[in-house]
Amino acid sequence: MPLIDRDEPRFAEASREMIERNNYIVPSFNNQLRLDKPPLTYWAQVASYRIFGESDFAARFPSAIAAALTAVLILVWGRRMGSEKLGWCAAIVFTLSLQTFVHAKAAVADMWLVLFMTLAHWAGFELIQRRTPNAQHSTPNSKKLNQTSNLKPQTSIWWLTFYISLALGFLAKGPIAWTPLLTVTVVISYARDWQLSRRFKFVGGVLLMLVVVAVWGIPALIQTRGEFFSVGIGRHVVSRSFTTLEGHGASSLGMYVLLLPFYLVTVFISFFPWSIKLPWLIRKLRRREKTGVMQLRQGYARQGDAAHGGLLIDTYLLAGIAIIFVIFTLVSTKLPHYTLPAFPLLALLLARHWHQEVADESHRSPFARIAIATACVWIAVALAVPPMVARFFPAYQLFQVSGASLQPKMQFAAAEFQEPSLVWYFRSRVQGFLTPLNKRRAAEFMSEPDPRFIVLPTPVAGEIFANPSASWRFFTVSGFNTAKGKRVDLTLVLKSE
Repeated sequence: MPLIDRDEPRFAEASREMIERNNYIVPSFNNQLRLDKPPLTYWAQVASYRIFGESDFAARFPSAIAAALTAVLILVWGRRMGSEKLGWCAAIVFTLSLQTFVHAKAAVADMWLVLFMTLAHWAGFELIQRRTPNAQHSTPNSKKLNQTSNLKPQTSIWWLTFYISLALGFLAKGPIAWTPLLTVTVVISYARDWQLSRRFKFVGGVLLMLVVVAVWGIPALIQTRGEFFSVGIGRHVVSRSFTTLEGHGASSLGMYVLLLPFYLVTVFISFFPWSIKLPWLIRKLRRREKTGVMQLRQGYARQGDAAHGGLLIDTYLLAGIAIIFVIFTLVSTKLPHYTLPAFPLLALLLARHWHQEVADESHRSPFARIAIATACVWIAVALAVPPMVARFFPAYQLFQVSGASLQPKMQFAAAEFQEPSLVWYFRSRVQGFLTPLNKRRAAEFMSEPDPRFIVLPTPVAGEIFANPSASWRFFTVSGFNTAKGKRVDLTLVLKSE
């Protein structure tokens, strides 16, 4: 399926221009600085281009890798949390969720963010649940000394993993990757075990995280004279939180209040088909809530107790999920996939209780049937839908019909249709960059010497070029502008000499 306007072509083209400019610090799109996102996703796409060449597949392949690695992390974390079956169930729940199915093959930054936030959450959990020597009072002396000697190296590994993952998550999509810090802070405060904070060594860890980010960030700030910070953080983090960007979210206070439950509603679509079990999960967690608070706050001296360990797991997963949902609920700009980083935690929480219910009640679970049916549906959709919908992508179709007539040194422009997909597809044949014009300058552009072409809506083309030169060629297609949600007819006017 062609890349979908607007984000996918922007990422794909920015990665291509990184290679062309030999600048892997500051991305650009259509020869203009692109400061929306940090560079990790571009780096992954560049690596993919080196292997597969520049194509739609190569632009999307890194997201599939990130999704697969996330599923593996969930599998291993689930195994350590409970059992082999729990790990597999959680990985399957995450992989077959609708939002994962969509974004695992999208040329955007989200799956890399999910990967590193999941790894950070896992490392944070390991640091919290790791028993202190004082908690091992029932262990024989020789075994106690052996376990204590292994504690420090293992803790150091999880500590490094936690903060390096936070840094890499930032390089994927910015400060939202640091929410695992909030998760562990909330859980430590909730359990009232302040000694746990010593394991995280927050000051040293945050400094390490910032040093890793600074390896890229300082050169980027120098090259852009601070603009990367003002645009990447100022506009795309701060402004996105308080105002609506690109029409995604509330445009007034009343609409903002009305949209507060947005993610509580969309999760039933995004997490489909497993969202059918969410009401059951909520009821089960509420029944455990009454005894859970007091037991968890009795401290970590009873960490060997299975019930206590289960409460700790639930508290940690719920804290991570709630923090992500609350943050994006309060942010003005809203899109359904923003809560995707919570899905690995939600998958683990659901799988843990679903698996536990089946074990307790000894009856057959519909899990396998749901998983097989969903996998079959997603495979059928992936095979059948792309060929059916490709003809509705106007930039892609226009490139297909005109590609053989294009020359590398042609100049090209667009008027009243300047979606990023034009740049991505036509720059695969043309060396220059797209010149955005208004329709008044379209005729002037085509009257200049040298080979060139312009893309514009068909009615506008008929109005401006009513009496074209006999040597000019016209290519016309019909499609759907996904960015604006409306039908569009496009014409490419080409002058080969």
